[in-house]
Amino acid sequence: MGGLMGLALANPFWVWAAIGAALLAVEVFGGTGWLLWPAASAAVTAVLSLALSVGWPLQALVFAGLTIATTFVARSLWPPRDPGETADINDNIGRLIGHHGKTTHAFAGGAGRVFIDGKEWAAELDEASDLAVGASVEVTGVSGARLRVRPSH
Repeated sequence: MGGLMGLALANPFWVWAAIGAALLAVEVFGGTGWLLWPAASAAVTAVLSLALSVGWPLQALVFAGLTIATTFVARSLWPPRDPGETADINDNIGRLIGHHGKTTHAFAGGAGRVFIDGKEWAAELDEASDLAVGASVEVTGVSGARLRVRPSH
């Protein structure tokens, strides 16, 4: 193990390349776009570590500075994927508006459960009525922790 640490300290290129590859792999699975810039910054830092003989603290500052700068520049120039998309990337429930799904439990008195976007959610109908299991619905909004839905055709 000491040999690997010594090799990493002697040639930081591989450390930064591994960090960039790991960040890119997480981005591929997550798909948010937020980790593209740190991954690219790690790759640039890896190349700079080959070209310049600077210590780890300066390399870490270069990585941090590049990450911050590229993230701000890219987000200001890169338009949202969908103009109707909310600005909050963590609003997973709000993103379900307009999605279609099926009821998993019968709706009685306007309340029931639906399966939408790979998950089961508590839901209420926009207009008070009943729906059978398997009925098609469309998400129209969010009310607290429940989705608001209407029958879809």
